[in-house]
Amino acid sequence: MSGKVSMGRTTAAVEGDAVVLLIGMRINHFWAVHHWLPVMLSMFRMLGELKKDRSKGLLGHVLLTGSPRTYYVVQYWESKEKLYGYAASPEMFHHRVWKYINRKEKAGKVRGHVGLWHESYISPEGSYESIYAYMPPYGLAEATGVLPVERRGRTAKDRLTHRSPEPDGLQEAAEPVQAEAPSS
Repeated sequence: MSGKVSMGRTTAAVEGDAVVLLIGMRINHFWAVHHWLPVMLSMFRMLGELKKDRSKGLLGHVLLTGSPRTYYVVQYWESKEKLYGYAASPEMFHHRVWKYINRKEKAGKVRGHVGLWHESYISPEGSYESIYAYMPPYGLAEATGVLPVERRGRTAKDRLTHRSPEPDGLQEAAEPVQAEAPSS
């Protein structure tokens, strides 16, 4: 997060769907460091891999803690297709980690010292909104940029009805004009 405070109110500059992934771990046994530390380090390695190659689709992330036992990352993605693509790609570290975990689980070698979880949310345009007052860009705004709140509306209701402008040439066709019937 940059330290420059935006004066006034801003909103995230995201266009289209907002794709959010919450992914984390819970330390079930603190003394089992050799079980949970590799999981934590794996997440940092995946984030580094994604940061190196922006074409994979990760726009930004926030590291958070829910308790002394629970740590998670809020990730903002370009699209659900890019999120799925990263998760399933055999070339990416995530795929190797899940293969390893699945092998251990199948062999009955998972001891439950660390818990894993994730939640994915695909919010269509018009079903999310954001506002930030007198703070640096954060979360979705840090991932996508900021706009003055007036560009999307002064109220949450206005921001929730915002629609991205159509790219040139793709505007909806106007209602066809009915030809007048010839007068008799």
